[in-house]
Amino acid sequence: MIRFCQIKPDTNLESLSDDLRHIASEHWNPHLNVMQYQGDWNILSIIAPGGKNIAVPDALGGEDFMATPLLDLVPNIKSVLDYFKCPLRSVRLMKLKAGAKILKHRDAELSYEHGEARLHIPLQTNEEVRFILDDELLPMRTGECWYINANLYHSVENNGSTDRIHLVIDCEVNEWLSNLFSEAIFISERTEALDQNLQKAIIESLYLQGSETSIIMAKKMEEDLIRQFPL
Repeated sequence: MIRFCQIKPDTNLESLSDDLRHIASEHWNPHLNVMQYQGDWNILSIIAPGGKNIAVPDALGGEDFMATPLLDLVPNIKSVLDYFKCPLRSVRLMKLKAGAKILKHRDAELSYEHGEARLHIPLQTNEEVRFILDDELLPMRTGECWYINANLYHSVENNGSTDRIHLVIDCEVNEWLSNLFSEAIFISERTEALDQNLQKAIIESLYLQGSETSIIMAKKMEEDLIRQFPL
């Protein structure tokens, strides 16, 4: 299981912060789950259900993920999104104001192994931001791109004097993304014994993806499963 990894997309991430000057204060919306944070945590949706700039990352009522009008304000971000050759779901800027905290939580089944990956690209941060995932500090810096397994418990504290702003991309895992992960700068994995039925469900999901990479992963998991649970 991948806990987190730093990947290196072949595109310009350094210029993304330039787009922030086009964004007005009224474009930001408070995060809806007020029980999950302390202080100010705001969201600006770039791709969202129905193309609406609302603080709801998941499609409700069968609405498709579509670009919001704010995409036209952020040309550098749009260029980076065009680089990603995998289906994009929720894409948003997330601003954690100075002194704010996101409490420890997990986003159920939002992980590479479940077919959906969450990527973080810091646009603005400071040395006093503490992003803790699975009890480990992730020192994410501007110009970097990180995958986090959001199915694991994580929390964030902005103890600095400036706001922290990340571009957060939720995307579907496909062969292109798997190949990008295979070239990661570094990767942190955790080996743990999974329930037999859960392993079978993950194997089935990988086969359904149908890519060469996912099928190889499925066969490897089948071999491991046979060793764990011999007939």
